[in-house]
Amino acid sequence: MLTDTEPPRAKTGAETGPRAVVIGSGFGGLAAAIRLIARGYRVTVLEKLGAPGGRAAAFTQDGFTFDPGPTIVTAPFLFEELWALVGRRMQDDIDLRSVSPFYDIVFPDGSVFRECEDPAAMRAEVAKFRAGDVAGFDAFVKRSEEIYRIGFEGLADVPFNSILDMARVAPDLLRLEGYRSVYAVISKYFRDERLRTAFSFHPLLIGGNPFKSSSIYCMITSLMERMGVHYAMGGMGALVRGLADLIDGAGGEIRCNAEVEQILVENGAATGVRLASGETIAARIVVSNADSAWTYKKLVPAAARHKWTDRKLDRQRYSMGLFVWYFGVDRRYESLPLHTILLGPRYRPLVNDIFARKILAEDFSLYLYRPTAVDPSLAPDGCDTFYALSPVPNLLGGQDWRAEAEPYRKRIEQALEASVMPGLASAIVTSRMATPLDFQTRLNALHGAGFGLEAILTQSAWFRPHNRSEDVRNLYLVGAGTHPGAGLPGVLSSAKILDKVVPHASVFV
Repeated sequence: MLTDTEPPRAKTGAETGPRAVVIGSGFGGLAAAIRLIARGYRVTVLEKLGAPGGRAAAFTQDGFTFDPGPTIVTAPFLFEELWALVGRRMQDDIDLRSVSPFYDIVFPDGSVFRECEDPAAMRAEVAKFRAGDVAGFDAFVKRSEEIYRIGFEGLADVPFNSILDMARVAPDLLRLEGYRSVYAVISKYFRDERLRTAFSFHPLLIGGNPFKSSSIYCMITSLMERMGVHYAMGGMGALVRGLADLIDGAGGEIRCNAEVEQILVENGAATGVRLASGETIAARIVVSNADSAWTYKKLVPAAARHKWTDRKLDRQRYSMGLFVWYFGVDRRYESLPLHTILLGPRYRPLVNDIFARKILAEDFSLYLYRPTAVDPSLAPDGCDTFYALSPVPNLLGGQDWRAEAEPYRKRIEQALEASVMPGLASAIVTSRMATPLDFQTRLNALHGAGFGLEAILTQSAWFRPHNRSEDVRNLYLVGAGTHPGAGLPGVLSSAKILDKVVPHASVFV
């Protein structure tokens, strides 16, 4: 707000250029907005919910602050680039801290594998389980680094607009055995089944099945070791607020409680959007950060779709669903780190139940997130904030989560109390749940799939919905459902691709 003594601020290109509409304010949408502003567009971000952030929109309940979705920052340079685009420094706004160890993996037999950035410590961890696998670990690290150089450094921010783009990378994919699964490749390097699990579960973090996902996702190990694992003080909500402030300061606009009902298409080109309220907003380009399958099936008129028809979308394979229990307790569990993976008694059979059979099994594995291990400000004094995440079938499994949610939560509570959180039941002071049904109704995720399309080779790169829509001109996609895929590095890279496929605003002037 201007005071009487301040001169009027000159309008920027972000306030006078051609309008771009961004649907959704998840990390992909916020990053897209900043990159579009830097390219001279007047940007309006439309968010269905009451606050920006999408799946990362933090909430406070009974004095506890919860990060509802993503929790791991592994490529901070992608955030730093966004601050730099508007002439700012991220370190002036965000206190991002390196975390080590990265996480603990707790096996059913009580053994613990601690993932960290120190190679010597990692070799020691491997040797605890099987000394003979240390050589395999060293060989796997070299393979992971090679995959990282080609798969992330070389391809993550490169658009796949043509089958020729896919043909160019096919030789590298074949040489790196991209046609094999993560688990199959990992099994070449490790004999101990627990180590095979510890080094192959990562696709689950981005909605993939370790026994089906391309071995290209073995790059995640190298990504973490090269970039580290980081935590933003104040939680992921601090990053959301930081990006929203960048957009506001650069002349962009974020409108909340503004659900998009349809993308308007004329003569094969996107011309704007219509909101659920009936309001229409004209735009030269439209960028959707909504779930890619939802974008095509629900927002783009059927008559405008030739590739991503309902029939094709119905044939796609979708990621698993997520059950997330957020809870605060009146004590501190100091033995628990920031990230813990608690594995159930089954690995391959449980994954098969989730992805293929789509049944809700009696057993489960959990990702336990305790941000107050690093940031006590997210809970009242002497208290802890947690969430426990369990992969479950998406809504194609037919589960009635209105009936299943509380019994499933109770089983998780009992399992935690019997293992790493003694006295949990009596310590709980606040609680909330999110199920695949919430992902569909609140977050517009088709079939309640937590990560959109499943991460398999035939749904990756050129085979995934393109960043520049194949069906509608002037429509672009960012987020987990397009190339390169889910996870914060993938989502932020999808927005970076806009620099290569969206024309500069001056083209429209």
